[in-house]
Amino acid sequence: MKNAIILLTVFGAWFTSGCSNAQSVSPKSVLIVYLSRTNNTKAIAEIIQANVGGTLVALELEKPYPSDYKQTVQQVMHENETGYLPPLKTKIDSIEKYDVVFIGFPTWDMKMPPPLKSFLHDYNLRGKTVVPFNTNAGYGVGSGFQTVEKRCPDSKVLEGFSIKGGIERDGVYLNIKDEKRKEAEKEVKEWLQRIRLIK
Repeated sequence: MKNAIILLTVFGAWFTSGCSNAQSVSPKSVLIVYLSRTNNTKAIAEIIQANVGGTLVALELEKPYPSDYKQTVQQVMHENETGYLPPLKTKIDSIEKYDVVFIGFPTWDMKMPPPLKSFLHDYNLRGKTVVPFNTNAGYGVGSGFQTVEKRCPDSKVLEGFSIKGGIERDGVYLNIKDEKRKEAEKEVKEWLQRIRLIK
């Protein structure tokens, strides 16, 4: 009982003070939202869940992107140019019950994919801790993390995590598997410890 009281005190102090001294979060308060086309971002989302717990949600569109890579690239470029936000099929139940929201996405057009912009437009993350993560084809996250900060002005945005995934253009799909997955598990754990979400 005494240990439970100490744990609750530490947990509450972290969120009320806004500092990053806490060593753990309640799994019930964690939401992990991600978009994944080649399952690399999904792999990282699963690793995060294995370490932190929480609810895992894959974003789906009302009208999915074409299976053809080049057609999807053209559509995404047009959506970025026009600011179009594709409607989401996925609905988050009672987002207010989550205190920590992980947001995972691949780099598309060196930007955050439009469906993630739809999510950040549809749901109010004011007062929550937002934690971005990313997979990419080797060229980095682009402006993705900056977009998270820009679209979550009233949230506490923690340091993001980025790792190389597949290269769909070259026919390389799921890259984070076998030894690569083990390496990713180590890197994700070190990141979660660095941002003090796990001990």
